[in-house]
Amino acid sequence: MWRRSLESLVFSISRRYVAKECNMAQLIDGKSIAQDIRKQLTQELKELLTTGCPVPHLTAVIVGEDEASKKYVANKMVACREVGISCETKKLPASTTQEELLDVIAKLNKDPQVSGILVQLPVPDHINERTICNAVHVDKDVDGFNEQNMGRLALDMDSLVPATPLGVKRLLEHFNIETLGRNAVVVGRSKNVSLPMAILLSSDGRYNTKALDATVTICHRHTPPKELARYCRNADIIVVAVGKVGLITKDMIKPGACVIDVGINRIKDEKTGTFKLVGDVDFDEVRQVAGHITPVPGGVGPMTVAMLLHNTLKASKKQFSDRNSC
Repeated sequence: MWRRSLESLVFSISRRYVAKECNMAQLIDGKSIAQDIRKQLTQELKELLTTGCPVPHLTAVIVGEDEASKKYVANKMVACREVGISCETKKLPASTTQEELLDVIAKLNKDPQVSGILVQLPVPDHINERTICNAVHVDKDVDGFNEQNMGRLALDMDSLVPATPLGVKRLLEHFNIETLGRNAVVVGRSKNVSLPMAILLSSDGRYNTKALDATVTICHRHTPPKELARYCRNADIIVVAVGKVGLITKDMIKPGACVIDVGINRIKDEKTGTFKLVGDVDFDEVRQVAGHITPVPGGVGPMTVAMLLHNTLKASKKQFSDRNSC
């Protein structure tokens, strides 16, 4: 009798555990999806080369000795080589003046062998970021930060779209997340990520950007915490890109919502003494309520790199077409 009771108890506990696991949000594996995209780009590039188009070339420029920037650029260069894109990195000292950096960019703009230019941000404080982004020729601006590309995106015209928002868009599409008429909240208002993300979420799906038709609210550091929670609880989709650990918590999530975490924060594990990357979302708790969620790392980050490769290939194709039409 006692054995049967014990077996019944174990069975009951296991059922509750399985049910709990089944109710967990579906993980959006950006790493796997990005790898598939890179395979597609490799094949697309092979086919492009048969038309006489030269091998696309990306030049990245780093100013200063920021270790995170070096790592990010190194990862991008590895990804380029994997798909067959030629690449190089120009490393400039932190003492480089704005005029010197502008001269480097001008030479790259004029170089017909260079398909894409990436100036790794942030730049040192004595250099104006907006001036530098606008100096990159609009057709080689694979980051999508030139004011012309940003303006074309806002007007729903064909452009080079910033890689991170474009990557998020691809994730939403891949997982068939319904966006038409749904409520979306973008937490953050950076000009390079949050603003173009809000544009992509709200723009008309019928036109050039093939965007997502959501109803969008933008929250930021001046949004009172109670109001931030209220907006988030009404959202079917939340995209957070602030850089604040644990900003989005379980009680702020509408059951079944899609949560996209763009935040990257390096924190120390007090138990092990080692450092790890986490996002802006309290992942373990939020996953119990959300319908879909991205991990950090392994969510949006790999998609950003994949979309940079996509933009480089797109830029190369346009430049080749423009030269042949002259």
